[in-house]
Amino acid sequence: MKNAVKGSLNMFQAAVLLWSALQSRRDFFSKYDPFAFTADFLLNAGAILAATTIYSSTPIALVLLLVLPAISLFILLPPASRVRQKKPSPSVIANEVSETKGGQQSLQALPERPFITHWRGSMMVVTCVAILAVDFKVFPRRFAKVETWGTSLMDMGVGSFVFAAGLVSARPVLKARSAGQSTSLGASMSAAVRHSVPLLVLGLIRLYSVKSLDYAEHVSEYGVHWNFFFTLALLPPFTAIMQALSQYLLSVHLLAMIATSIYEVVLDSTSLRAYVLTAPRDTLLSQNREGVFSFVGYLGIFLVGQAVGLEILPRKDAATLKLVARVSPKYQLVSRLLLWSAWFSVLLFLATSYKTLGLQISRRLANLPYMLWVSAFNCAQLALFCAVESLIFPGIYSASDKQTETRRCKHATSRILGAFNTNGLAIFLLANLLTGLVNLSTNTLNASTARAMVTLLIYIVTLTGAATALQSKNVLIKL
Repeated sequence: MKNAVKGSLNMFQAAVLLWSALQSRRDFFSKYDPFAFTADFLLNAGAILAATTIYSSTPIALVLLLVLPAISLFILLPPASRVRQKKPSPSVIANEVSETKGGQQSLQALPERPFITHWRGSMMVVTCVAILAVDFKVFPRRFAKVETWGTSLMDMGVGSFVFAAGLVSARPVLKARSAGQSTSLGASMSAAVRHSVPLLVLGLIRLYSVKSLDYAEHVSEYGVHWNFFFTLALLPPFTAIMQALSQYLLSVHLLAMIATSIYEVVLDSTSLRAYVLTAPRDTLLSQNREGVFSFVGYLGIFLVGQAVGLEILPRKDAATLKLVARVSPKYQLVSRLLLWSAWFSVLLFLATSYKTLGLQISRRLANLPYMLWVSAFNCAQLALFCAVESLIFPGIYSASDKQTETRRCKHATSRILGAFNTNGLAIFLLANLLTGLVNLSTNTLNASTARAMVTLLIYIVTLTGAATALQSKNVLIKL
């Protein structure tokens, strides 16, 4: 099952690789006309839809269809900028050298990272596709969430959503540190509660709509009343507490490991695991036991994501980069992400090997192996996206001023993936609403493959249109 997840998700990098090859070699997406938009959609949304449906049994074929043209473009054609630009005059070269020496102060301490945008955008697209596609027969059952033990594409999707939220939450922390600001726990909690209230309201709206419409639901996923929005709503205040502890005691990474390890010990040494999996639903707590207790694991995933964000988001100076001095400068970030992935992979092996702890991965419990699996996988995915960026756009972070770097980052970023990344939670909410609408108006289980694919295509086109429209108007919906 893990190989099935890897096969489908490696297609993400294959699609971005071809997009990047077209952009770097042909400047294909710089003039963003309808033809470029269509190509962008087919590569970064349509290919994901195909990988999880009609190409689900042969993902390698789809990967080859994307990778081989990319390799051909990369080998046969020079960079588009090299073709367009004339050789600069000596005076221009002198000016650029002078700006490079004196312009470092104008660069952002937290540069844009196109590979993170591509990773988060791809994750959002596949999440949105899966929540509707799972109701059709064209979507393989092996990709659907497992009941208790094991792994699947959708099990990874839930954890990745939380991991991504944790990673981007590192940005305000880094900004505060860069400005020398020290925020009190009270102020952090106040900001966290303000962020949680809209998510809590969305959770209550979903609860009311599901119960009033008698909408089909799997009670064993989160419980009778609990839903994913409640989990997301609780993350900010608990993260504020953990962040305060990390300033005086440990890093957020170690706090995540300690919290999930204690949770695993309690699961294995007490009756908690049996309670979560088999207890009768006769009290409010027992009715929502999966959502309540799995929150510890999701908090751990969020904190690991934040720890990774604290590592890869800021611009590193030369002294810091000496830690991996033997690695080419443009692959420094790739190396650090691979080290993170290796660390969590080793811990996952030790946790699940029958010769050591012999634990099983469970999204329903969000136990320690699940946290390690999600963390290792997402760090590896980030490393692959970063490798593509470093290979095809190696000069992004060598600019001498903020404006040049911003222009280069924009040139190296898919507009569709950028749009899904910018308003991810709002698009996720729209996807949930459209999924409910489709299920209430269509017998999805008996739909033919052709009808299912047409419905899913209209659905993802609608989401893409909404996301790009919001981005074109510079609308950012914060929930």
